[in-house]
Amino acid sequence: MNFKKIAIVFAGIILMVSSALSQTQMIDIWNGKVPGSIPNPKYKQIVDSAYYIKLRFISNPTLEVYPAPATKNTGAAMVICPGGGYYGISFINEGIDIARWLNGLGISAFILNYRLPDDAIMKDKSIAPLQDGQEAIRIVRRNATKWGIDPHKIGIIGFSAGGHLAATVSTHFAEKVYSPIDSTSARPDFSVLIYPVISMDSTITHWGSRENLLGKSPSDEQVKRFSNELQVNSNTPPAFLGHSMDDGTVPVENSIKYALAMKENKITCELHIYEHGGHGYGLGRSTDTESTWSVACEKWLKANGFLPKK
Repeated sequence: MNFKKIAIVFAGIILMVSSALSQTQMIDIWNGKVPGSIPNPKYKQIVDSAYYIKLRFISNPTLEVYPAPATKNTGAAMVICPGGGYYGISFINEGIDIARWLNGLGISAFILNYRLPDDAIMKDKSIAPLQDGQEAIRIVRRNATKWGIDPHKIGIIGFSAGGHLAATVSTHFAEKVYSPIDSTSARPDFSVLIYPVISMDSTITHWGSRENLLGKSPSDEQVKRFSNELQVNSNTPPAFLGHSMDDGTVPVENSIKYALAMKENKITCELHIYEHGGHGYGLGRSTDTESTWSVACEKWLKANGFLPKK
C-alpha cells in the first residue's frame, strides 16, 4: 500500500473540505522566529493517515483563519486546539468540523496547528504547545478590530490532548514562557474542554500525552505544573466541559477534577457527563447522547453572555 499517495489524496480532501468555509488566510504564528527552536532541516510536516488523519512533525505552527460570515458575526471568536495525544493533530473532526460549527453560530474560528513536543527541534518541549497557545490568543486579540471581534469574547476550545493545551493556556496564561512583542493579554475569556486530558497524575492521566509532553520520567514539579486541576485560581476563565463515562482513553475523572477545582475557586463552570460516547468523537455520533454537547455548549455561551441570547 502506497501511504505517500494516500497522504496526498487525503490532503486534497482536506483542501476541498476547508474551502467550503470562508478561510481567508494561514498565519505563521512566529514569523519564522520560533522561540526555543532547534534547527533541523530533516524535520518535515506530513499528513499521516494511519489510524486517523492527522498532521505530524509540526515545526512551524500556524493559525487557520475562518471568520464568521458577515451576516452572522456576533463578535465572538475561538481558538481551536485539535487533539492527538501530543503526537498528531486530528484536524478534521476536531478542527475543520468545529470551525464550521462555530461559524454557524456566528463565531470566528482559528484552528491552531501547534507544535508537537519533540526534543529533536525544541530546547524545552514541555512549553512549546503553551507558547503557541498563548501567542494564538494574543494574535486574535491584537487583530480583533480587523476581524470584527470583541476582544473580551475570545475563547479557546480543545479536545483530548488539545483540551490539555486549552486548559493549560487557561491556567498558565500569565506565565512568561517566551518574550511577547507587546502587553496583549493571553488570557482566554472562556474555555470549552471536550474529553480533555487535564491531569498528569499517573492515576488518571492519558499516558501517551504525558510521555510526549513531559518524557518518561518527569519530576514531581513538572507533573504538578501541568496538572491543570491544580493550577486553577480565581483568574481562571469560565469553562464548559463535556466527557463520556465510558471514555477508555482519557478517564472522565480528568473533567470532574477540573470542574471541582473551578467550584472551589467559585468560577463559572458547567460539566456534562454522558453515559456513552467513548473518545475522539468531535461533534458526536448521532447514535449516542454525547452528540448533544454542542447544543448544551451553545446554550451555555448564550447564558454567560458570550453569544447573544436571541
